[in-house]
Amino acid sequence: MSKILAFAGSSRAKSLNKKLLKIAVEGAAAAGAEVTHIDLADYPMPLFDTELQAREGMPENALRVKQLMIEHQGFLIASPEYNSAFSALLKNVIDWASRTRSDDEPPLWAFKGKYAVIMSASPGALGGLRGLTFLRMLLGNIGVTVLPDQLAIPRASTAFAEDGSLIDNSQQQTVLGMGQKLHLLLSRVVG
Repeated sequence: MSKILAFAGSSRAKSLNKKLLKIAVEGAAAAGAEVTHIDLADYPMPLFDTELQAREGMPENALRVKQLMIEHQGFLIASPEYNSAFSALLKNVIDWASRTRSDDEPPLWAFKGKYAVIMSASPGALGGLRGLTFLRMLLGNIGVTVLPDQLAIPRASTAFAEDGSLIDNSQQQTVLGMGQKLHLLLSRVVG
């Protein structure tokens, strides 16, 4: 069975990206994946600082998220766009998880050989697309294979129905399919 870690790069309770992620999680779970869906707001950590790490070690929540990443073969990531890039919250989590805990730990252990699907929802006309470009580049540089399928939902403040589904059924099916595709790929690659 594939193990997928799902998270959004937003700490907002009513985040559009959390809504979008939930749909992809449903698609992966319905296809048979074991999905661990976390909220990064539940893992507060200081801004990444090498001096802090040298002085105090990695923060407990950074260690917890890193361990979850190590234990899963794939990631479902929904990322808001802030100033044409992904969120500082998401970057901070990735920066902490990229650090080694000891001299004998392989570099980028939480990321190398992993697979990811990325998506975004934004009130703007581009749906967060510009931020996904940078996120894809970052993840690729640290050893994550990002599937070519991605989706940016524009005008997302009016894109969701009361039940959390996307009003546009083709978008809904695409997002469900993204979760399914990640599971199917992982089943072939690691199964």
